[in-house]
Order: sequence, then C-alpha cells, then structure tokens
Amino acid sequence: MSIKTIPIAVQSNPENPDVSCDTCQACCCRLEVMLITDTSVPERFIEIDNWGSQVMARLDDGWCAALDRASMRCTIYENRPLICREFEMGEFECLAERKACLG
Repeated sequence: MSIKTIPIAVQSNPENPDVSCDTCQACCCRLEVMLITDTSVPERFIEIDNWGSQVMARLDDGWCAALDRASMRCTIYENRPLICREFEMGEFECLAERKACLG
C-alpha cells in the first residue's frame, strides 16, 4: 500500500527549541487515540476497540497506522483526530511522553 505524505510546514516551539518537526520522535504516535469527533480520518485508519469505540488503527508494533515511518510524520495531518490536534509539540504532555518513550 502506498501512503501519500501531506507536506506540512516545519514547526518548532520557541520554549523548547530541541523539539521540532525535524527532531520529533513521534512518541505520541504510540498512544491509543479515540475518535471522539468527526475529523474525516480515512476509514482505512479506523478500528473498533473492545468497547465499540472508534480508535485510530495501530500496527502490530503499536505505532499509529497513519504515521509515515520514514519521515516520522503524520500522513493525514490535515485530517488528524482532535486529540492529536490538542497534543501540542513541546508542551508538557509532549515532553513527558518523549521522556517516557526515549528514556
């Protein structure tokens, strides 16, 4: 399956310059993501969990199925779920997840 990556502007956080699109390790892309609003996520990236809720599909190794592993960027960035939109690069939750993921 060929995945088309949507180009996005490289972003950085002035408060945490070590975290940017270019240095992101996509640690948050290992978290379970519930789809609580309609953001036009393509059907191929949606699964139903054990409780009947829609969640982002994940690969066997736990990574989000919409992540381009070569660039570590989201292939559906413009249509990413609400929780992904609210999980801001370089903010507390991002930094905590990076610390847990990278050690």
